Amino acid sequence: MDLLFKNVTAVTMDEDILSNVNVGITNGVISYIGSGEAPKAERVIDGEGKLLFPSLYNCHTHTPMSLLRGVGNDLALEDWLFNHIFPAEQRIKEVQNAVYTGAMLSIAEMISSGTTSFNDMYFGLPQVAKAALEAGVKANLSNGVISFNPEGYDYFSTADYEETLHVLTNYHNTSGGRIKAEVSLHCAYTTHPKAWQQCAEYASKNNLSMHVHLSETVTEHNKNIEQFGLTPAAAFSKYGVFDVPAVAAHACHVTEEDIDILAEHGVTVAHNPVSNLKLASGAAPITKMMAKGINIALGTDGMASNNTHDLFEEIKLASILHKYAEKDPTALPAKDVLKMATVNGARAQGRKGGQIKEGLDADLILIDFDSPRQVPCTDPAISLAYSTTGRDVVMTLCQGRILYENGEYKTIDIEKIIYDAKEISAKVV
Repeated sequence: MDLLFKNVTAVTMDEDILSNVNVGITNGVISYIGSGEAPKAERVIDGEGKLLFPSLYNCHTHTPMSLLRGVGNDLALEDWLFNHIFPAEQRIKEVQNAVYTGAMLSIAEMISSGTTSFNDMYFGLPQVAKAALEAGVKANLSNGVISFNPEGYDYFSTADYEETLHVLTNYHNTSGGRIKAEVSLHCAYTTHPKAWQQCAEYASKNNLSMHVHLSETVTEHNKNIEQFGLTPAAAFSKYGVFDVPAVAAHACHVTEEDIDILAEHGVTVAHNPVSNLKLASGAAPITKMMAKGINIALGTDGMASNNTHDLFEEIKLASILHKYAEKDPTALPAKDVLKMATVNGARAQGRKGGQIKEGLDADLILIDFDSPRQVPCTDPAISLAYSTTGRDVVMTLCQGRILYENGEYKTIDIEKIIYDAKEISAKVV
């Protein structure tokens, strides 16, 4: 056995909460869960005052956008996107190593706050793949197609396709399946039916998942109806986008019919409460979706619309937001929202994980439960949902490899990344 957490409290997301349990790791996999006399291991970590939890899944983000943290604040989404973000992103494309550095900065923040797997939608995909592989995390990577002119459009002659093909050829399912290629449409109203159909056919042919923005704002939703006579969900459904496993981010303004479409096709909705409220885009009708059996995961979105990658913020806000929206304090209880960040996130990414269970990858975080934010703890799950922040994470593992421990990064030269990020951001912003 390579590593053993001894006498730790474990919220397994598989069984009841386990107290004073021993959890062992061998060859990157959880190989032992038991109490009593602990087996021998090369390294033993005392779990007293600590809580062991599955690492988190961030199911919608744009990691290189960490370079734009704080850009375009206090604006409506359309103004923010077209007048501030798109121009800044053009400069990101022009600066060497910008995408890699921004992605690595985001990954560092995710690692330190408990996330080891993410769905990314951005350009410069090979550089994001390189960063994720080097940092030791898991990532589902896609380049969101944007095309306003269908005349002469051919997905297979675009940089979006070339980058997707590069990741599919060179990174897909490498390193124990850590990196996965996906196909992506930015959203319905920034594309057109020709792009929808070609991307859907390519994803189906290559057994790839889809990643899209969906009905994030009223303007987006209504504009799509004006242009195409269909809601975004209905349009994507008609042209085969949802015929493969798909993650639809936001879904703030979906109709009852849209919800039925998402449920019928098994689409995961990535809920981004911090970003959606910061941009005043709205709030997805999560409880209605859950009632229809839709898989709900969580995302942070990009750093220009959120400012942090701390998924524990999303966990707490998701729960209290829908308690308020439903005028029901029992809505979206702790166990459900914790499941969104773990089990549901793994399902969204097509991975077996999100649990502390023998035979699964040892994707784990160790949390300090002796911090002032956690004492006293009457129920570990309640404390995880409502008290914990990313600052409480003291160790992060992916496939049994320690990526972060007590403020020290094991796979990232954090001083260099921070220096480079400051230098590049000054050129971009």
